Amino acid sequence: MEKQVVRTDAAPAPFQGAPYSQAIRAGDLVFVSGQLALRPDHAEMVSEAIGEQTEQVFANLRAILEEAGSGLDRLVKTTVYLTDLGDFAGMNEVYAKHVGDEPPARATIEVSALPSGAKVEIEAVALIR
Repeated sequence: MEKQVVRTDAAPAPFQGAPYSQAIRAGDLVFVSGQLALRPDHAEMVSEAIGEQTEQVFANLRAILEEAGSGLDRLVKTTVYLTDLGDFAGMNEVYAKHVGDEPPARATIEVSALPSGAKVEIEAVALIR
């Protein structure tokens, strides 16, 4: 099995000089790096609101998954990082809209901080179509 780097301009590029890819495709799976609420070519969060941040995270995940030949409907596992578990309900409301009736396995973890002052980061594993 070979790995293939996935890259799209429709989602934020890795931070300057950071040694990671937006995603890696390996066999029938794609592994998406943690996504923040940044728009492509912008260095600031879209908003302070957890719902708006989560919407942008899903826009980034969708763009990367589609570039890899997958989609949000093919998610099998996500990990959600929150800087405050008090934001869980707001994140979860948006999350539920994007993952459908057969949601992926998920872990949610509270962390002390995220890059760029983000409140939420989500990484994902999905099946290739």
